Amino acid sequence: MSTQKQPLGQQVLKVRSKNAGPFWVTIDIFCGTSEAYASVLPRLHTSDVARLYATPEQLVKRFDIPDLHVIKFSIPRPVVQGSAADRDMHGAQWAHLLDEMAV
Repeated sequence: MSTQKQPLGQQVLKVRSKNAGPFWVTIDIFCGTSEAYASVLPRLHTSDVARLYATPEQLVKRFDIPDLHVIKFSIPRPVVQGSAADRDMHGAQWAHLLDEMAV
């Protein structure tokens, strides 16, 4: 097994983000298999995700769902959904940063 870091998106089935109300975005990591889930789980640190999204770690909510092979993060939006400063009304673009993050 290689110890070299690879983009998360190359190790899992799908990384998706979506709106979770006007104040939050949810990012789902669908690992696809129990092997991928077990491999990614210990290497994907909440602190790294918080840093990636420039969000205080204590505000990042993490949900590990082993039965579905899913890791989920909920992150507060920097601006309220639909406000004049909102550049991603549906929250769909947030996934790309995590998809490309080396873990």
